[in-house]
Amino acid sequence: MKIAKNKILITGGASGIGLGLTERFINEDNTVIVCGRRESVLKEVATQFPSVITKVSDLSNEQERIELFNWIAKNHPDLNVLVNNAGIQNWMSVSDDDFYKKSNDEIAINITAPIHLTKLFLNLKLDTIMNVTSGLAFVPFSKVPVYCGTKAFLRSFTLSLRHQLKSTNTEVIEIIPPALNTDLGGHGVHNDLPTVSDFVEAIFKQLKEGKIELTFGSSETRAAANNETIAEYYSKLNP
Repeated sequence: MKIAKNKILITGGASGIGLGLTERFINEDNTVIVCGRRESVLKEVATQFPSVITKVSDLSNEQERIELFNWIAKNHPDLNVLVNNAGIQNWMSVSDDDFYKKSNDEIAINITAPIHLTKLFLNLKLDTIMNVTSGLAFVPFSKVPVYCGTKAFLRSFTLSLRHQLKSTNTEVIEIIPPALNTDLGGHGVHNDLPTVSDFVEAIFKQLKEGKIELTFGSSETRAAANNETIAEYYSKLNP
């Protein structure tokens, strides 16, 4: 992936990892479009980074995903990078009364949205698709059972997408964070964990080296072990 002179859409780019990516891509001389559900948070990002372009969009809603694509196709047809970053995480038990509702919310944002956006935005002849998965795609944490399942799905989808697009000009990159000091899952839950800035610095170093799986800390060993385990059979299934 070229690091500069891109026009990039980052979903969920107003907080956490998405905000870290937004800041770094801007600093690397890219034009960044950020979408999210909360207009107030998007305004804060636009104040902090005046060059950022913001768009309110609820990605759990199919029609709003279509409207987002149509707006970008009309106003920013030169968009060449899609970053599927938006995600939610619920600490919950199957015995909770609202377990099914929260599960549907996670599936809509973490699975359905990136699938749909990928299909839509490939119409713009993208150079790069970046999917943000998780170290929990490899080893589940039972307190967030559906979140782990959604990230395992997105990793599997990313591997298949990369194979399907290998003969095109669209590169598929996977960002695999471990747990970081963000508000994902709830405020204060991850306060003692590595910072987003350290994570972003590490993955941009890997981007500049031409890597397509970007890891950090414990996610590096988990991804390496998974790749070693599946490599032979994957190559037989996907010649």
